[in-house]
Amino acid sequence: MLSVATQAQCEAYKDAVGNVIVRKPASSEQYKNSPIVTLQSHLDMVCEKNKNSVHDFTKDPIKPVRKGRFIQADGTTLGADNGLGVAASLAVIASTTLIHGPLEFIFTVDEEAGFGGARGLVPANVHGRILLNLDSEEHDEIFFLKLEDVIFQCDQILDKDPDNIDALFFKGGAIGFRGRLRTYRDSWLKAADDGRDALPIVERAAELNPGNVDVQLGFGIYNYYAAVIPEKYPMVKPLMLFFPKGDKKKGIEQLMNTAQNGKYAKYEAQYFLMTLYYNYENNPSKAAEFAEALTKEFPDNPTFQRWKGRIDIKRGDYSSASKIFLRMLEKGKEGLTGYNYKRANREAHYYIGLNYFNASNLDSSFYHFNECEKISKSIDEEESGFLVNAVLYKGMIYDLQGKRKEAVKEYEEVLDMDEYLNSHKLAEGYIEKAFKR
Repeated sequence: MLSVATQAQCEAYKDAVGNVIVRKPASSEQYKNSPIVTLQSHLDMVCEKNKNSVHDFTKDPIKPVRKGRFIQADGTTLGADNGLGVAASLAVIASTTLIHGPLEFIFTVDEEAGFGGARGLVPANVHGRILLNLDSEEHDEIFFLKLEDVIFQCDQILDKDPDNIDALFFKGGAIGFRGRLRTYRDSWLKAADDGRDALPIVERAAELNPGNVDVQLGFGIYNYYAAVIPEKYPMVKPLMLFFPKGDKKKGIEQLMNTAQNGKYAKYEAQYFLMTLYYNYENNPSKAAEFAEALTKEFPDNPTFQRWKGRIDIKRGDYSSASKIFLRMLEKGKEGLTGYNYKRANREAHYYIGLNYFNASNLDSSFYHFNECEKISKSIDEEESGFLVNAVLYKGMIYDLQGKRKEAVKEYEEVLDMDEYLNSHKLAEGYIEKAFKR
């Protein structure tokens, strides 16, 4: 690690417990003020070998063997955990062509035996503001466990019948969904691993049953995101050197085919198309088509309704969105499953408040912004845009009602919060001069 870093003219050192820390400056002056991104991987591996193997892990190199599309080790563990992460980091360190901001690489030791390197890492030695591959969410653990159950059950079937199409399809799908969640958590290396592992499984299912439209879901997701994600998140580009190239147009075509003709994956394909048109294609009208179809088919699904409301907001139809979010709050009071989720309720109150504000119904608007603020303060680990904007709008409402003292208090609270977009500039401006329509 130190040798590669030195050759690349990067700052590098080993800390007291053996972790190696490398820092690489931005590729140009244009990116030198970008947030520092930290890529973390660990240097040790699980050392296991077959009974008849004479391999000595203290001195013998791993012997890789290619089996079809896969690389395995000859009689031992391969060390891909976390050799892939280390290799990706070294590739970035050595590269002279990648475009990037300032980067930091942390290679920890003793991970497999108890996280000794991570425990011994001095926080002050970590300069990055974004750390890839370390995140957790409230329900992730049970979600991963359920997926592991699916994979295990499929493996049990495949051990007896390697060409069982259903088992191949659901195993590939489970691995793909695991990768999808990992992309949401910015766990790019593991997500990329899942994409690589799932693709040949789904391809095999397609070979066995060429008429199975559902397998196109996996191909479509991979082709689309493998093309789009590296462009949206340049930090991921080095990881994609190890994987097949994507094709955005082909991915959309495959997803469309499944959305129209799929048996098991029809609605999942519609959901993916809805979200990609909203998040990446900036086409809310097209996203609305899928949102309309999904909410019509599943009128009491809170996730689909929430997306439909968001899409209406992006289209500028605040009235329609407000009706959707009001109905969601009503369903929560009625006790319908899934409608008492705090984050969803916070979002509903915000957009209802915004619609009332635009319609000059100030009392109703204030009520909903206030509810949004209360929920946000109960769930935010860091101050969210919903919280900052709700407080800002409360100040604006007070100004419109002639309550200047109360308005200034809200604006001052905004200034005490983290900046969200241009919130500080707006608050400062409204302190100097009262908000007017």
